[in-house]
Amino acid sequence: MNPQTHLAIDGYVDAIPAPGAGWGTARFTLIHSPADAGTRAPDAPDTVYACTTADPRIADVLLREIQPGDLVRVTGIVVQPADPGAPAHFAVDALEVLETAPALALYGLVLERWGNCVAVFDADRDAVPVFTASGRWVGEAASPDAISDLIDAWENGGTR
Repeated sequence: MNPQTHLAIDGYVDAIPAPGAGWGTARFTLIHSPADAGTRAPDAPDTVYACTTADPRIADVLLREIQPGDLVRVTGIVVQPADPGAPAHFAVDALEVLETAPALALYGLVLERWGNCVAVFDADRDAVPVFTASGRWVGEAASPDAISDLIDAWENGGTR
């Protein structure tokens, strides 16, 4: 590979993208598996790219919409670092989302709507926190059976 190469690659976002060093910038890690994965050795490692962008539009998408596991195509300049053990740096000038990762599940938690209120059931606790749909604290019911009484009291001016 030349010290600098312009190319497009597909890969999976490894972690939540983070703001970059300056305004309108972002950074993220991309894991790339070659298209010929079936013909290469099964223990051959994937390629890791340390990606950055200075395009505010791409940075906005990365910071607000991209999540770990999303399959994206990035286009830009790849620079191989002097240290062979460090990941290649990829300066992204175009980003395309090819496939989004499945939504994360809240394991052990169940949300149930009660009119304008939301109860959060946790399998590890008897107490049930209750909030309004906009996120305002209502209170904590001692058990699921006490949710209606808590909401009634809150709606009638109590427990604020």
